[in-house]
Amino acid sequence: MTMNNNDKFNKTVTIPNPLYQSLEGRYFVGQTETIRLGKGKYAWGGLINPSNSNVDLFVNAFTISNHSNEPIIAQIWFNPIIIGKSMISDKVTPADTALSPLPRPKVQLKFAELINWVPEKGVNAFQRIVPPQSTLSSDEDGKFIFPPNGSFVLFLVSPNLEIVKAEIAFGWFEKKVITL
Repeated sequence: MTMNNNDKFNKTVTIPNPLYQSLEGRYFVGQTETIRLGKGKYAWGGLINPSNSNVDLFVNAFTISNHSNEPIIAQIWFNPIIIGKSMISDKVTPADTALSPLPRPKVQLKFAELINWVPEKGVNAFQRIVPPQSTLSSDEDGKFIFPPNGSFVLFLVSPNLEIVKAEIAFGWFEKKVITL
């Protein structure tokens, strides 16, 4: 009996989950406008999953760029109550721009600057210090998961008495909620 090479080997290809989600049209990236904080005022940027989205939000990555000469503190909040006026970023895109038509995210990237209030309820899960003139990056591999009406918010605090500028960016994917 003779065997050819196709009989001996099975080919398996492994791709990273973010690439898979991108190819499926479920991975999105986006950023806030430049936001200001300092002099006792705060700023935030976050992924807000509307109650009627019918998707679960998987946070894959976030970055915070600090344009000041002083460090800023980034508090990472899970599901805080967002009060006050916020803006929806228009700097959002699917990661796979070869798809047609381009998918649109259900999750909203929102932000606010120069606010007086601090988050309520929710959980301040952890915090990071963002050094001066630098960008802090964090890859979370989709492990932070938020159902409809959930949110992942980066709340920025400046211990400085001057106004500083920053941007917040996110990479996330969305999957339809499975109901049994």
